[in-house]
Amino acid sequence: MRGETVSNTVKRKLLRISELDEKSQTYTMSAYLIAQLGKNFAEGRNNIITGAEMLELAWSVIEEMQYMGGGMVVFLEANNDDKLLKYYNDNRFSQFDTRQTTSKDQESHELVQLLRLL
Repeated sequence: MRGETVSNTVKRKLLRISELDEKSQTYTMSAYLIAQLGKNFAEGRNNIITGAEMLELAWSVIEEMQYMGGGMVVFLEANNDDKLLKYYNDNRFSQFDTRQTTSKDQESHELVQLLRLL
């Protein structure tokens, strides 16, 4: 995780649970990972559950895991899409870096890395 894109308040909190490599300005830490959240917009199925409800379900599982095993950071990657990033920002995730995907089968594209403190 790149250090220069994170606020000083978040940096202080992260330093309690991570290691900062001063040379590269990157943090190393354990974090919960939210994989992909997605919806199929098939006829009549797009109203069964909202994106907010899916994120809330994922968050409730993470909170339960945090209670049982500790930890305080949740991490996810998302496509660089303004509407999607606004959604995660509205749900208290903060952008801290980006990365390029690499795959033999697909063309490389940029993913935005986001975190949220528990």
